[in-house]
Amino acid sequence: MAELHALFNEFVAGLAVSAWRSATPLLFVLLGECLTQRVGRINLGVEGEMLVGAVTAYGVTAFTGNPWVGLAAGALAGALLSCVYAWLTISAQANQFAAGLAVWMLGFGLSAYAGASLVGLPIQSFTPWAGGITPTMLIALLLVPVIALWLMRTRTGLRWRAVGESESGAAAAGIVPWRVVCAGVLVGGLLAGLGGAALSVDYTRTWAEGMTAGRGLVAVGLVIVARWNPWLTLPAALLFGLAEALSLRLQTTGIGVSAQLLHMLPYVASLAVFTFTCARMGARGASSGGAPAGLRAVLER
Repeated sequence: MAELHALFNEFVAGLAVSAWRSATPLLFVLLGECLTQRVGRINLGVEGEMLVGAVTAYGVTAFTGNPWVGLAAGALAGALLSCVYAWLTISAQANQFAAGLAVWMLGFGLSAYAGASLVGLPIQSFTPWAGGITPTMLIALLLVPVIALWLMRTRTGLRWRAVGESESGAAAAGIVPWRVVCAGVLVGGLLAGLGGAALSVDYTRTWAEGMTAGRGLVAVGLVIVARWNPWLTLPAALLFGLAEALSLRLQTTGIGVSAQLLHMLPYVASLAVFTFTCARMGARGASSGGAPAGLRAVLER
């Protein structure tokens, strides 16, 4: 009995920090996509923006030896790639989903090409603080209240929400909708790039082609789970992080389950919660989900 208790304590020890660490890259992207969808755009290209941010951050960190510079470069790379999506959907009036897929594929190709020489290249990353906490983990956590209070309590945040509800109504109130939409897309891209940078520079501390493994697309779905509320992005991201941390720990215990199946655990957990949330929204009516009216119009086309 004592041995079983000791094994349990060893398994649980540090699980919360591991979940937080795993959730951090996704939390950045989730916050960014939440803001983008709040202005009435669904950007499936965040996966590509994450990849470009990851490869840029890793390369710059390897070159400069400074992970802070790498994080900044990764965030900037994500914002620059989001300009393509902004141009396609705002100026060219392209379909949002098609434009997002185009940006995703562009980001995947660019990152694969640029990162070919970075595979196996060591970098100097952040030194963990007590308990294994790193600066990116703390930044992501602090961004949740900052973004939530800004969006809900400031005049600029009100303008963003007004555009997401109705661009024509916002224009009648003296707001220039395309500027707000462009800002929302760019901020979303910046945070997606920062999420990719945190993934390569801090979480995995390596670069591999396609290393985001669908996290960007998971973020798009988890925005619905979070009800487009920045406060709820934290538990949504922690759900994924906890499932991933559990899958990694289960692999180290030598449990007789395929590693490939265990790798599916965070995605299965996210899909299950997403399905449950959508079912509840459908039962209560579309208006109960918290989606901006402008976004619902896009989904109903």
